[in-house]
Amino acid sequence: MGIFKNRNFTLLFIGRILTNIGDSLYAVAAMWLVYSLGGSTLYTGIAGFLSILPRIIQLFSGPMIDRVPLRGLLVYSQLFQAVLLLVVPLAHYFDFLTVGLVLAITPILTTINMWFYPAQMSALPKILDKKQLTQGNSLFSFAYQGIDVACNAVSGALIVLLGAVALYLWNSLGFFIGALLFMQLRIKTTPKDSHNNEQKISENKTSESNTRRTPFKDYVSDMKEGIRLILATPLSRIQLGVIVINAAGGATFTVMPAFADGLGGPGIYGMLLMAGACGSLLGALLAPYMKLERVRLGVVFAAAFCLSGIAWCLSVFSSWTWLVVLVYGLAWFPGGVTNVIINTVIQKGVPEKNMGTVFAAASGLSGIEMPLGNLLGGSAGVVTSSSAVIAVCGLAVLGVGIYWMFDPVTRKLPAADDVDQSWFASPEKTNAAQATPSL
Repeated sequence: MGIFKNRNFTLLFIGRILTNIGDSLYAVAAMWLVYSLGGSTLYTGIAGFLSILPRIIQLFSGPMIDRVPLRGLLVYSQLFQAVLLLVVPLAHYFDFLTVGLVLAITPILTTINMWFYPAQMSALPKILDKKQLTQGNSLFSFAYQGIDVACNAVSGALIVLLGAVALYLWNSLGFFIGALLFMQLRIKTTPKDSHNNEQKISENKTSESNTRRTPFKDYVSDMKEGIRLILATPLSRIQLGVIVINAAGGATFTVMPAFADGLGGPGIYGMLLMAGACGSLLGALLAPYMKLERVRLGVVFAAAFCLSGIAWCLSVFSSWTWLVVLVYGLAWFPGGVTNVIINTVIQKGVPEKNMGTVFAAASGLSGIEMPLGNLLGGSAGVVTSSSAVIAVCGLAVLGVGIYWMFDPVTRKLPAADDVDQSWFASPEKTNAAQATPSL
């Protein structure tokens, strides 16, 4: 527990817990409120779509995160969410609460989170030593997954006891407290070297008018740099595989209610969701103790998702419900481990001035395919059984793991402990790795 002697980390960690509680309870309360006000699943479908849409915006948020003080971004994002959440209780009190108002607020709140979480992740390497990054990422994953598990378990009871509107009020209070905590942070800043940028521009352009760069051009340039740092290195093989895995996850979640209904109803559905969250949480908690930072990334990811894909497939074939839940939960354990490892790699290898951009780009690229997975899974569920859809998704995950196992570029990825900024910054090293034949 020595990491909590770091005052900045403790403040950031407690603030993250409060934020995760607010996000988790809000997600459940919003869906329930939309359904109760609209009286149709059509409105809940629209709410789900609007909550995913800001993933596209996240691709463009990174350069802004790298340009503004992180403490200010964390504080004001919390304050803005707190004020926005108060709109619903006030509208209810003055009797003008409508489903349209709730739907209008949903994408705004989700968009703010698309800025908030990359900002938190980019703040970690500024307040922790490199040797503590794996543990810090593990604890952050614990906060995210653990709170999600706990809130899923109690949210229904809280809606019955307090009402969905009251949850908005309590969530608002939590965000206000989070803002107060983030005000106490002391995060070092890494200003951009504007002199060097101007010198490079003057070397490449002879005309004085051409040397002037607008803020928009700088913004676009930084965004491209963040995406390049993800896609123009051997990590692009990992990123492309994660896109397929997340699409499979989106398809699985779409047919999961129908699959659970065949096993026993909504109670089984809740158990399956809880099992997946618990498996991911357990993987995040155990990641620092597995010493995987010393193992090549390609080996870790290939083994993890081969195991995940096998468990994913097998989970639907058991005749015992308890075994289905157990095996499905185990399928999510490797993902919890690899999330911690890849976050540590990015924090060690990416320059601090690009940290927010890279995290936003990685998260955005990983998440924008989930709506496609939802669409494909829902369409396939109409013509075949839900268990068949889940099994095919498991095979897709297994296929990604096998591809990583035999791909020479992925196999040559270094261990997390061996990653530094030169590995990300050197295109020659990337090209050499990609050109190296399989041994």
